[in-house]
Amino acid sequence: MTAEPHQPDRDLLAACEKIAPKVLERTFELSEIPAPPLDEVDRIRRVKEWWHADGLTVSEHAVGNLWTRLRPGRVGSGPAIVVAAHLDTVFSRDVRHGLRHEADGRVVGPGCGDDTVAVAALSALDELLPVEIPVPVWVVATVGEEGLGDLAGARAALANPPSEVGTFIALEGNYLGRVNTIGVGSERRRIRLTSQGGHAWEESTAPSAVHAAAAMVHAIEQIQIDHPAKTSRNVGILHGGESINSRAINASFDLDLRSEDPDALAELVTKAEGILNATYDGIEVGIEQLGSRPAGRIDNDHNLAVVAAESLAELGIETRFTAASTDANVAYAAGIPAVTLGITYGDGTHTEDEWIDPDAIGFGLYALVRTLIKRSA
Repeated sequence: MTAEPHQPDRDLLAACEKIAPKVLERTFELSEIPAPPLDEVDRIRRVKEWWHADGLTVSEHAVGNLWTRLRPGRVGSGPAIVVAAHLDTVFSRDVRHGLRHEADGRVVGPGCGDDTVAVAALSALDELLPVEIPVPVWVVATVGEEGLGDLAGARAALANPPSEVGTFIALEGNYLGRVNTIGVGSERRRIRLTSQGGHAWEESTAPSAVHAAAAMVHAIEQIQIDHPAKTSRNVGILHGGESINSRAINASFDLDLRSEDPDALAELVTKAEGILNATYDGIEVGIEQLGSRPAGRIDNDHNLAVVAAESLAELGIETRFTAASTDANVAYAAGIPAVTLGITYGDGTHTEDEWIDPDAIGFGLYALVRTLIKRSA
């Protein structure tokens, strides 16, 4: 989408640029603290300290989510806008944490864009939003967005919110320029196979758990879907076997099935389960569900998507409408309009060389605040 030219609110932009260094400072501070999915306790403590220091009233809800209300809205106003950023990262505690400045101006380090800078930005909204705004505005720092966290924080947040929710905005730190209107759904399974095994030469035709696992993976990769929506299937972890000269007694693999469309995902799951539940001579198969993320979307011409694009256009930033799996998936499943937006530019997501552009944080804050103002009108 090519953005139409608009003039930015110069006073607001100046305010965003003024607070951006504080957001960056907190990004560095929070990046020192490991936060694997559902093990975010140390980050929860630090963010709670920040928000108390900012003069905000903080409550910790189910599973560890942190909530604070920034604006009460008018008496009798409509449902609230909720802005969410997730506390967890994909990195385990044994990964070296912390950020560094590069000579080209980038800030580099694990989790800086996904999603530490977004969490650091949440309370900055209190200084940037108008004192009076028509509807309530809440922010929530969620847990369990990544990996096998399975959106636990977002599920809890929208299952029991502090007030009725009419709009949900998920923040991903390095998404600036993107307006994510499609939630990519996923179904995850762990498959365990066992057999009697045997000697690779003496019992060369004995069933092998590894061979059966390989056959399953290959068959799932070859699945054809009738639905036109994009799908993907991936085996990211595979274990098995006891020695090079043994027919394997044990094998296991983790399966990730995805689609941007619920019906396409359901078709893919049905066909994959047909493969997994088939009879394999001499092989026992166990299936464990690891996660289930709902797919959903809003149209690109929905008011929420339009005002988000208009807010970027005020800065001369061209909007890209995209699809991804974020906390917003839960909102789509609940029938709540949602988008995912960004705070700055970045890339290298889920690697230890992940990076963000510190000079663009002010732009991201501006686009977010303008989106909130326009959406609440």
